[in-house]
Amino acid sequence: MQFLRWVRPVIAPAILLCLFAGPASAQIPDLRLGRVPTLAPLVKEVTPAVVNISVEGKVRQDNPLYQDPLFREFFDVPKQVEKQISATGSGVIVDAQRGYVMTANHVVEHVTSVQIRTKDGRKFAARLVGRDPGTDIALLQIRDPADLKAIALGDSDALEVGDFVIAVGNPFGLGQTVTSGLVSALGRTGLGKQGYEDFIQTDAAINPGNSGGALINLRGELVGINTAIISPGGGNIGIGFAVPINMARRVMEQLVQNGRVERGRIGISLQDLDVPVNGHVQGARVADVSAGSPAERAGLRKGDIIVKANDMPVRSATQVRNLIGLTPVGQRVRLTFERDRALGNATVEVAPAAEERARVRTSG
Repeated sequence: MQFLRWVRPVIAPAILLCLFAGPASAQIPDLRLGRVPTLAPLVKEVTPAVVNISVEGKVRQDNPLYQDPLFREFFDVPKQVEKQISATGSGVIVDAQRGYVMTANHVVEHVTSVQIRTKDGRKFAARLVGRDPGTDIALLQIRDPADLKAIALGDSDALEVGDFVIAVGNPFGLGQTVTSGLVSALGRTGLGKQGYEDFIQTDAAINPGNSGGALINLRGELVGINTAIISPGGGNIGIGFAVPINMARRVMEQLVQNGRVERGRIGISLQDLDVPVNGHVQGARVADVSAGSPAERAGLRKGDIIVKANDMPVRSATQVRNLIGLTPVGQRVRLTFERDRALGNATVEVAPAAEERARVRTSG
């Protein structure tokens, strides 16, 4: 996937950003009334919830002088130097009262200060609540929020391939731009960047400058946070990716509560089904169960085929890993599995990852 590009915030003068937002009241006009179909009412409804994010930060870079042996010998040359950067990106207001703005982690990963500008031109100082590199989601909070408009969160699990979506953003720093397209695929993984992948793929144009923006359905609901594109030349070729809002919402809840995401484990390793098993073409095979783990105590065994997780059909091993990894420690996950052509159920409590790793080392 050598052409994968994370639509990063660009370091001045280039811009990497994205926008998105909106409630659910706008509709396409009815053709029977003699009106031309348009998304204009929907766009007017959602765009006030999309904001521009300006970031000041510092990054450490390799010092070119350090590569010269003469300089290293006669001068005190540091191996790395610190560089001040400016970058821009997009965000989505998801809670107007508390001033919460969701964006992409890579937009704010080097932040020392951040400013948010709304569609009507107002500027607000903001603070970083927390960020999660594993899902590329971050949460900001506007200081002294006033007269903000939030977007309603949709249900990304209800998306289907072929659903219409729109994206709003600031590609190449041109200003707020709206594009439309379809959900091209669901559950995309293996892009090789983030640790918890379950991307929505869309052909709605996403370009550098769209990061942290939103993917919206035709109900005006936020269904994804735009994050990456595949692009041989740096521009849109119709293959873009967004983090599903259901995943982003779980991250946001933990960031609000803890300022970070606390990963948990239940003590199993999983594999995709490479061939159908007892009529199942989708699911996750339990490849191993750690002795003494929560999974073993709940009754799971090697070879079980997990077909549902929290009552949702399981497509892949990645889906189950994502669910467990984003479930707060101490909460439980309901797994339905098939063993010897019979269905069984297990309710497993998620244990702290560090505790689980220590237990595995102890048990060998």
